[in-house]
Amino acid sequence: MYDQEIEQLQKMIDESSSIVFFGGAGVSTESNIPDFRSADGIYHQAYKYSPEQVVSHSFFMAHTDAFFEFYKEKMMILDAKPNPAHLKLAELEKAGKLSAVVTQNIDGLHQAAGSKVVYELHGSIMRNYCMDCHTFYDAEYVKNGDGAPRCEKCGGLVKPDVVLYEEGLDSQVIQGAIRAITDADMMIIGGTSLVVYPAAGFIDYFRGKYLAVINKSDTGRAVRADLSISAPIGQIMSRIEVK
Repeated sequence: MYDQEIEQLQKMIDESSSIVFFGGAGVSTESNIPDFRSADGIYHQAYKYSPEQVVSHSFFMAHTDAFFEFYKEKMMILDAKPNPAHLKLAELEKAGKLSAVVTQNIDGLHQAAGSKVVYELHGSIMRNYCMDCHTFYDAEYVKNGDGAPRCEKCGGLVKPDVVLYEEGLDSQVIQGAIRAITDADMMIIGGTSLVVYPAAGFIDYFRGKYLAVINKSDTGRAVRADLSISAPIGQIMSRIEVK
């Protein structure tokens, strides 16, 4: 199944030397991390507050305990392991074929798989900082503590380095991602419906030769892809040979 598409994808990868991967939640669902927008995703489950409300800056400030209750239970999946898509991308980078991963995910699985150049547009659950003295705390400190995490040094509130609604993206991450996409000769878009902005707009910077889309469902915006494969990304990437 998908033999012809995989053969075409393999040819594109073989002919490219500066590939950028642009990914979203569909990359992580194969590691059993729930996404937000699919039929059984977080947005379709019943809560006292809507998930979109909870992961906003104003909610974080006004209802901090409720935020962390949701965040720890639904967004901090610390036992997740990289899947074949993460591993193949790291292998492509090690071979000098892939120059960067640009991801909307916050789970740190690309780095866990071995990828070195990763632009995390929405931050990471793996980094947490005291809002007062900026002391760093790891994910386990936040996950395993009671209620809202507090700084051991000054008692300040510890905030995840995750971009919430109403917050802006990190300017250095934006610049790095745009530079990587602009310089790429191939872009693979995977596991994203391209409905979250401004992240989805980043693909407009691509000027390279090949554009491939691998996603289980149709994307939310039209892209002129040279190849589109409607399938789980791990299933497809696992069959790619790194030469």
